[in-house]
Amino acid sequence: MAMRQQGFSPSWFIQFRLFFMQFALQRLPATHLNRRPCLAPCRSSMSKSGSGSNSLMWFRKGLRIHDNPALEYAARGSGCLYPVFVIDPHYMEPDPNAFSPGSSLAGLNRIRFLLESLVDLDLSLRRLGSRLLVMRGEPGEIISRCLKEWDIKKLCFEFDTDPYYRALDVRVKNFASADGIEIFCPVSHTLFNPADIIQKNGGKVPLTYQSFLKLAGDPTWVASPLSLGLSSLPPIGDVGCCQITDVPTVNELGYDDLDEDGQTPFKGGETQALARLQISLADKEWVAKFKKPKGDPSAFLKPATTVLSPYLKFGCLSSRHFYQSLQNIYRTVKKHTSPPVSLVGQLLWRDFFYTASFGTPNFDFMRGNLICKQIPWDDNNELLVAWRDAKTGFPWIDAIMTQLRKWGWMHHLARHCVACFLTRGDLFIHWEKGRHVFDRLLIDGDWSINNGNWLWLSCSSFFYQYHRIYSPISFGKKYDPEGKFIRHFLPVLKAMPKQYIYEPWTAPLSVQIKANCIIGKDYPKPVVSHDVASKECRRKMGEAYALNQKLSSQVSDQDLQNLRRKLEESRPHEEPKPKKLKQKLIG
Repeated sequence: MAMRQQGFSPSWFIQFRLFFMQFALQRLPATHLNRRPCLAPCRSSMSKSGSGSNSLMWFRKGLRIHDNPALEYAARGSGCLYPVFVIDPHYMEPDPNAFSPGSSLAGLNRIRFLLESLVDLDLSLRRLGSRLLVMRGEPGEIISRCLKEWDIKKLCFEFDTDPYYRALDVRVKNFASADGIEIFCPVSHTLFNPADIIQKNGGKVPLTYQSFLKLAGDPTWVASPLSLGLSSLPPIGDVGCCQITDVPTVNELGYDDLDEDGQTPFKGGETQALARLQISLADKEWVAKFKKPKGDPSAFLKPATTVLSPYLKFGCLSSRHFYQSLQNIYRTVKKHTSPPVSLVGQLLWRDFFYTASFGTPNFDFMRGNLICKQIPWDDNNELLVAWRDAKTGFPWIDAIMTQLRKWGWMHHLARHCVACFLTRGDLFIHWEKGRHVFDRLLIDGDWSINNGNWLWLSCSSFFYQYHRIYSPISFGKKYDPEGKFIRHFLPVLKAMPKQYIYEPWTAPLSVQIKANCIIGKDYPKPVVSHDVASKECRRKMGEAYALNQKLSSQVSDQDLQNLRRKLEESRPHEEPKPKKLKQKLIG
């Protein structure tokens, strides 16, 4: 009653208390933001923003501040901005049945690299007056719920060509459009819009690099300066009843951390990406003379390339910024290499595979893939596991596969060697099997590029000179005759004399004993004879190519079964022994 006499009313007092509670909540440290589970999409009773409308920036790739058109647009004219990343169980949930630590789709090295990138992004957002809102669950459901809960008027995210995200984006876009929400989804992960390239080609995918270059021309944005930073971002509004967390650690996701020897030396994040870019471009002469076919695949203390691929994969580094930086250097030097071998050429290769994958249904499979040769690959799980687990008995191959497992990265020529060995070179195992291993273990595992390279290296598409095979013995030896790379990643062979390091099975038993490495006991015998296996692979590839040509690539499952039977029946009964073999290969 006294309050009424002094001009107060109960309703006004309640509003005042609500205002005070909201103010107090916003003054709390970011880590204390509401952590209650978001059980249902409920509207908050607190006011939304003082001016402008609310926008949501959905991070997936594009984990950076520089050259991020979606983030810039989300911030423009917005009263509140919600930067969100969703921990997707599809990619992040531990899989105890996988052949290496990690989820069913990604190894622990790549998951850690992603988490490091998110921590770095969060720190950058905090410097701009914001933070990263991390949530867990099915992304489509989480984002749709946030759009309702936070009264979002503008949804922004980077366009993604990955089929998983393309399907997910359709769902989210439909939900947002039905609620009248503006959607901004720019192409900024690649130099070009794949759809534009395909449209220029009459609706068909360009299947050669040169045809792609002619269609692409110069990027439309190249004459305009890129935005390389932001001065500030709008504040985060009330998060309502949605559960917000900090970026989790690998342990918090349910993983046991790897020992230091099994961790990649490359750390994730935009800060690391820009620092590595600066170091790579500091030597202008090296940039001008760069030729991809060259480079030492055995260099590991200082890799003979930029190692920027994982940062491009996660969008910690803008490919457009990289492209412009290279063009600036080219203008200052007298002479430089050109595509396809130059550094700019490598970025264009990346766009080539993105375009091919975007316009090709079933790009990641042999069956149903119209640009893929149909080949009766062998189904030998024992050989596949030997290759995957670095137990082929060929030190060059096994050292590379060990580097892949430990570091999540290896030089592009090393990738060529092990991919050729698994498929058309020696083991004749399906490229899809190798693709799966790479996709899991690589920190730069990229759906478009990984599948494109496996199609290429297995001579299933793009490249068809199947008779050109990397030797698992002589190729590495010409770069590293001392075997330093092998000794580092296969310490069991560290005392093997250099004349036997690439072919330890040829070493006399006395030499093996002295080196503390008995072949067949301490290190495996070769799973095949390269001379014999490579010859047999050429024969099988020739028969498969002939069948594809005869049937105009309309090869059925039955056709492949018939060819497989024919190849088995015509296989030589007596296989010649390889020249330098002094011990039984298998046994």
